[in-house]
Amino acid sequence: MSSWIEAARPRTLPLALSCILLGSFLAYSSGVFSWTVCLLSILTTTLLQVLSNFANDYGDAVNGKDTDIRQGPIRAVHSGQITAKSMLNAIIAFSVFALISGLSLLFIALQDAPASVFWVFLGIGIACIIAAITYTAGKRPYGYAGFGDLSVLIFFGWVGVIGSSYLHTLVWNWDLLLPATSCGLFAVGVLNVNNIRDIESDRITGKNSIPVRIGREKAIMYHWSILIAGMLCATIYTAQHFTSAWNFLFILSFPLFFKNGLAISKFKTAAELDPYLKQMAMSTLLFVILFGIGSLL
Repeated sequence: MSSWIEAARPRTLPLALSCILLGSFLAYSSGVFSWTVCLLSILTTTLLQVLSNFANDYGDAVNGKDTDIRQGPIRAVHSGQITAKSMLNAIIAFSVFALISGLSLLFIALQDAPASVFWVFLGIGIACIIAAITYTAGKRPYGYAGFGDLSVLIFFGWVGVIGSSYLHTLVWNWDLLLPATSCGLFAVGVLNVNNIRDIESDRITGKNSIPVRIGREKAIMYHWSILIAGMLCATIYTAQHFTSAWNFLFILSFPLFFKNGLAISKFKTAAELDPYLKQMAMSTLLFVILFGIGSLL
């Protein structure tokens, strides 16, 4: 059981929660909120995140990207703790679980919405499942071509925040693009820390992440640009919708992002970066909580 828990990578779950919480906070601040929608959204997103982690473990092992030179936690399939067949079965099972949970969410949330909206969200949900699996699994994993950052921005930012807000309110609010982008960029930051840590092993195995493509120094500059852009998007949105000083409560989380950026700038060995994956994920969750509290106050 411990091998399965490790393969599920619980430390990545704050990212799954962050986009749903932010969308729910924004919906609540607009005067519309449903606990059922919120909890089902969290369940569906958590299942998708675990599915993605299982598929990543399986895909990297089967495609030969996990090697003994890789830094970071031991992968279950590569180490032999879980067989490839068992992991594949788990991927199928979690795909079904996520689909069932997602359908339940849509049937409840979209009862009063046009039928076309249901089909749009069903398409988005299926795209989420496909994206979770094909990041490193399949014949042409997009994660190996450097498109993981864009996928994370879309699904952990725009889809997660704007989509979850819509499921509460049934209103497309494109003003939410700025806070959604903040959330997505901070999630990209977590992935970038991971890719900088693994830059040498990824280069050897042909996994062309953005840090592999642009090199360590530019990858560090890219990381700072992600962090600064995320902070700016949230600040601009709040200035545009200012009601009280409490709205800027999220700024208290900014020192944690600067701490992360400084650590990425100064690291000497790849192993030093591993704790900053969790630190970045938890900083994102804290940012979302403070942003939400500030919007309510």
